[in-house]
Amino acid sequence: MPFLSWAQRRAGHELGSASAVADSKQTLLCTYLSAAVLVGLVLNATLGWWWADPAAALVLAGLAVREGLNAWRGEGCCAPSALGRGPDEESCTASCCGGP
Repeated sequence: MPFLSWAQRRAGHELGSASAVADSKQTLLCTYLSAAVLVGLVLNATLGWWWADPAAALVLAGLAVREGLNAWRGEGCCAPSALGRGPDEESCTASCCGGP
């Protein structure tokens, strides 16, 4: 999944598609979710830490809410480099979604 997210982000920048770049963020969040579930289950099975999975879920919920609020406000999102933003294009692309 991390490789898919990276490929989506790269393709989105090359195509000038802000929606593809945004989808790469969602794919990366799914990767974090899968990893957190796995870690929580392993900690529960090996150490008996029943609270590890819910704790990881709360952290991920906070991350998801933050990303959602940023998307809602339009923060941290700018046009990919293929659309051309003028003189600020490089700095905008570099700060947006891990730019190329």
